This record gives sequence, C-alpha cells and structure tokens, in this order.
Amino acid sequence: MSAEVAVRAAVIAALRADGALMDRVNALYDGEPARAAAPYGVVGECLGADWGGKQVEGRELRLTIGLVVADETPGRLAGMMARIDPAIGAAGAQDGWRIVSVGLLRSRVARNGGAAPGWRAMIDYRMRAVREGE
Repeated sequence: MSAEVAVRAAVIAALRADGALMDRVNALYDGEPARAAAPYGVVGECLGADWGGKQVEGRELRLTIGLVVADETPGRLAGMMARIDPAIGAAGAQDGWRIVSVGLLRSRVARNGGAAPGWRAMIDYRMRAVREGE
C-alpha cells in the first residue's frame, strides 16, 4: 500500500478514536463530502514526496484537515481545532508505514464561501513516514 493511503488511514482512525473531537462533529469524512450537515470534519488532500536514506524507505506527506461549522462566528472551531494535534500525534502504524514526525505547516480560519453559512478551518500538516520492516 502507498504511504499516502496508509498514513491517511492512520490519521482518520486516530481522529475517529478521539471521543472529544467526535462529540463535537456529526461526522468525519475521508475527502470532501457531496452533502454533509455541519459541524463536520474532513481529511482532505494528501501530497507525497520521496524522503528517506540509504537504509530507509520514507515519504514526506502534506495532509490537510478541514473543520466546518454553520455558526455565525468561528468561536466553536477553536475547541475542535485543539483536538486535532493530539489526535494526529496518536496516529499509529498502518499497512507497513509508521509516522515518525508530524509538524504543523499552517492553519487558517475563514467564512464559508457561496450560499453555505458558517466557518471553515483548514489545518495543513507535514508528516514523515517510514516503511517498517525494511
């Protein structure tokens, strides 16, 4: 399995295992849903690049986590965003890939565009993973 798919699955499992986060959302989606009732979370785009050394097969991944609320103000997003870092830090190995480092690249909060009311937070992470058993 590719590192992108394996790490994404590990992150989704870790986020879904966080009861405090799941109490704050209706659902956590793997990719942007066609229809969803806010509040919800989304594990978005995952970009990968080669990373490693002589004896280690590794991948550097960029992964986006999104949170959506239908509120008039973005206040509720703060508590939801606070749950993301610890959950991702708890992500384990998946299908032969183990996350060895996680770093926040950037986060942003903005009003939803178009006719949908509410606010959206987007949090981008850089993760490095190595293939286990190599």
